[in-house]
Amino acid sequence: MAIEYLGLSEVNGPLVVLEGVKNASYEEIVEFTVDGNEKKLGRIVAVYEDKAVIQVFEGTSSMSLTNTHTRLTGHPMEIGLSEEILGRTFDGIGKPIDRMGPIDAEVRRNVNGLPLNPVTRKYPRNYIHTGISAIDGLTTLIRGQKLPIFSGNGLPHDQLAAQIVQQASLGDSDEKFAIVFAAMGVKYDVAEFFRRTFEESGVSDHVVMFLNLANDPVVERLITPKVALTAAEYLAFEKGMHILVILTDITSFCEAMREVSSSRGEIPSRKGYPGYLYSELATLYERAGIVQGVEGSVTQIPILTMPNDDITHPIPDLTGYITEGQIVLDRQLHGQSIYPPISVLPSLSRLMKDGIGEGYTRADHQDVANQLFSCYAKVGDARSLASVIGEDELSPIDKQYLVFGNEFEHEFIGQGMDENRSMEDTLNKAWELLGLLPREELDRVNTKVLDQYYHPTTIDAVAKAKAEADAMNE
Repeated sequence: MAIEYLGLSEVNGPLVVLEGVKNASYEEIVEFTVDGNEKKLGRIVAVYEDKAVIQVFEGTSSMSLTNTHTRLTGHPMEIGLSEEILGRTFDGIGKPIDRMGPIDAEVRRNVNGLPLNPVTRKYPRNYIHTGISAIDGLTTLIRGQKLPIFSGNGLPHDQLAAQIVQQASLGDSDEKFAIVFAAMGVKYDVAEFFRRTFEESGVSDHVVMFLNLANDPVVERLITPKVALTAAEYLAFEKGMHILVILTDITSFCEAMREVSSSRGEIPSRKGYPGYLYSELATLYERAGIVQGVEGSVTQIPILTMPNDDITHPIPDLTGYITEGQIVLDRQLHGQSIYPPISVLPSLSRLMKDGIGEGYTRADHQDVANQLFSCYAKVGDARSLASVIGEDELSPIDKQYLVFGNEFEHEFIGQGMDENRSMEDTLNKAWELLGLLPREELDRVNTKVLDQYYHPTTIDAVAKAKAEADAMNE
């Protein structure tokens, strides 16, 4: 029989303290009744002796020491799941907000999940197609990978996330694929942008959305990614689907953690964040992967905004330790109206080499990617030299590199917000741009591959090809 406790001992921000508690456990869900009618949920975050510290999801604004009844449920937070969640929109703790009624739950799952046994993990192999050349060609996303996007305030990471949701697929595979999209601490207009974009593009039937708005309680923000990943694990490991999880913005999640930690009086660590920031992030990111003997997979793209564009900030710094690479957005490219403004050189995908090439994408993929990285690095050297001695004084080959760099940024990295390039288009465009350079400069490519794909091109040829492609699109 559940015991109901009358009154509270203390209210402090999103936290309340209850005394005289028996048999309470960490992460246990608590139900509050305020003034006899208002219902709220909370979870126990600390227990000592007969006291329990409880986080209240909906906030403590209407709660006082005398008007609240508390009931311990005896179980951690759970979410009801079935395949009906596809195409639905939920709030940050998994309640439907799309006016389509409650979910007819097939199972209930603990949102905290269980860590995957490393022995049961299967090595990621196949790629996920995003239709974005800078990602597909140079930092290929592999099924079961966690590949974050490092952005900055004002950069178009929201548009990039929406484009990935619209265009993502398993390439030529006919296996079942779906997307779980979780937004934390976003403004109403941003949430509406995502919702409208998915509906208008016709992809919402295979997207599950979890929205925690900026005016929603801070504590709810800490639960949102866990709820989203629980839904992803259910669809992947119990329904055999390949799931891409997009989490935006992880920085909002970490800020919420810092705020709640401060309310609890915990000793802060770097930049005021709690000392367990690393383990909390790892708890989220490590829920990506593939399990041996199971059909599905969970792939993650966490998006985080770096405060002051500082990649050494604790959030991107710790994220980089845990994940398998990163995609970095660049403010300078954004200033040149290049979309998506992906900075190629600091971006990488550590699992890319095992999911591309013959049998996966195309035999020349690894060679052409290596060559593009090498040539673009030399573009930076040529630009630095030009800023010192002037462009007219550069050698002919350095001038060619400047031309290549400009075309590479505008034609390969840059593409339309609704442009979905196939892997074949991406690799062909890469060879078209490498044709701007002399063959002897392409020293990262196998000779047989060069013989098959290398064709010298000129700026006129690139411009003509672009004009023909624009005409076809019209």
